[in-house]
Amino acid sequence: MIASFGVERKEVAKWAGVTSSVFSLAQSLTAVPWGRASDRFGRKPVIMIGLLCTMICFLIWGMSTSLTMAITVRAIQGASNGNVGIIRTMVAEMVTERELQPVAFSVMPLVWSVGSVFGPAFGGLFAKPADQWPGVFGNSTFFKKFPFAFPNMIGAVFFLISLTTGVLFLRETLQSKRHTRDWGLVLGERIKEAFKHHPHKRAQRLRRYSIQDAEVTAPLLSADAPTKTTAKAAIIEGRVEKSKPLPMSAIFSRQSVINLVSYTFLALHSVAYDQVLPVFLNYPPIERTPENTSLPFRFTGGFGLTHARIGTIFAGYGIVSGLIQFLLFPVLCHRFGVLNCFKVCVVTFPLVYIVTPFTVLIDDTTTRYAALCAILVVKSFAVIVGFPCTTILLTNSATSLSILGTLNGFATTFSALGRASGPALTGVAFTWGVKHDVIGLPWWILASIAAMGIVPAWMIVEGDGPSGAASPVDSDDEDTEVDDEIAVTDDESDDNGLGASQTSTIVSKDAAEPDDALLISPGPSSDNYGTLGGGNSPSHAS
Repeated sequence: MIASFGVERKEVAKWAGVTSSVFSLAQSLTAVPWGRASDRFGRKPVIMIGLLCTMICFLIWGMSTSLTMAITVRAIQGASNGNVGIIRTMVAEMVTERELQPVAFSVMPLVWSVGSVFGPAFGGLFAKPADQWPGVFGNSTFFKKFPFAFPNMIGAVFFLISLTTGVLFLRETLQSKRHTRDWGLVLGERIKEAFKHHPHKRAQRLRRYSIQDAEVTAPLLSADAPTKTTAKAAIIEGRVEKSKPLPMSAIFSRQSVINLVSYTFLALHSVAYDQVLPVFLNYPPIERTPENTSLPFRFTGGFGLTHARIGTIFAGYGIVSGLIQFLLFPVLCHRFGVLNCFKVCVVTFPLVYIVTPFTVLIDDTTTRYAALCAILVVKSFAVIVGFPCTTILLTNSATSLSILGTLNGFATTFSALGRASGPALTGVAFTWGVKHDVIGLPWWILASIAAMGIVPAWMIVEGDGPSGAASPVDSDDEDTEVDDEIAVTDDESDDNGLGASQTSTIVSKDAAEPDDALLISPGPSSDNYGTLGGGNSPSHAS
């Protein structure tokens, strides 16, 4: 696409790196505000805004007619999307058990792997449709004017499906917003009910108290609480007490800073590798002569592959990544531990980067491709295991769940800075290396950066996870109910001003005797909700 803007072949790598870097740089400037917005307004609305903006920018990007327009659109796209860190935060809020974290945090890299399979395939197969399928699109003025619009239109369809699914079925995980009525979920429930074979079950669920949307009210009444047959009780809609924002120093603990540094190094060199690899594979092979070759460092030439062949290689790369993610990652983390797996990965990266450019020196075509595939498999293993490991380590370094969104916002910021500087650096290095017959220069620079990233990895101490974790969000469809009203009274409860309360409140029974009064105790509950005990419990009378 960059070459279609009239950029010289030797300059394509540089401008491809700049285009990628602009996206990451813009994302780094807005990731923290998006994270803080998710801590205040909720995870779901911020994610939906990011998806919508990305979908619109995707369409405009496909219709770019100049390098300036393409770079501008990528900048807007990066600034309007802070979803990566927020989705990680949602996963952490839904899965608080450490033994389940490897499986939970492996989902995002798995989805990334699926995207790596279909993304390059769409780009290679559907770009320039008027040229590839003249019988179908040959007379289309639109696709002749915008040859790269078609694959981006296909991508926009997937964004639309994702956006619709999120609006209708994604549940808020921010503790202070879980009780808020979500009209998207209401509509989603109505749609699901329309396709169910037993509509009479709906009436039963409507009379039943919801675990998900009214989670903050359960359980409040203890099993041994004193009761009378004449007692009348009412449970009013629970509201989570608003927590005060923690200072910035609570976000940047020593371990959090170390994990952020390690994550930045990983994002810098791994993304830069993936950015410069297609340019290297597309660069034509050059016959080695004494003038352009002086081993071990001075040599040049690439693989000379077409875009379709490169897309196929990346599709296979994505499939292997998915298999590693699905079959190996949870087992390895369970057996050896998250931190040990991460250390192995950071040691592997420099070795992979050092040997990559030497594959062009292999004369036999089959052996050359076999060597390249072996290197990509090892690199895929390191990436697929390394990224979720560092995400788990960063999450467990947080001091409180209430600052996790902001912490992941900073993680996105620093990693975006790495992803911005990495491709730009390797693009410039590749251009310089081509001109001076040192094609391996960008790879060896990445190897040096990856070697420096080993140091903070050995300073990480695995934490116990953020405190103040909320109860996980239940996903059982049979217990789903989006109506906020919960009534278990025989008569209407008295309006004692409890509706204005910001904490979960219990209306005590009428004419209760002092020794039978219900008591509310804050209790050291893991989900920070009050518990109800009997009159003999050491708590304050209601």
